[in-house]
Amino acid sequence: MRKADLITSIAEKTGVPKVDVLVSLEAFFKEVKVSLEKGENVYIRGFGSFITKKRAKKIGRNIKKNIAIEIPEHHIPSFKPAKVFTEMVKKSKQIKS
Repeated sequence: MRKADLITSIAEKTGVPKVDVLVSLEAFFKEVKVSLEKGENVYIRGFGSFITKKRAKKIGRNIKKNIAIEIPEHHIPSFKPAKVFTEMVKKSKQIKS
């Protein structure tokens, strides 16, 4: 499912115009990004958490030049699904393998 499909589905189920759903969804995405940029995690009960994970400093290799490079410590965004959400997906019979 793409973002456009998600917007269409929400609009059909709620009766809210697609433009309003798009604005709401974009505002949600923006707030999650801004919160993570500030170092604040976003917790949504029953769905999951948008968090930042710290990656330690490490040594990598540039294979083309055959030199070692230092990759500095940095943070990356991550999503951790809620236990209820994970169990719901595990029990689903509709998932295609």
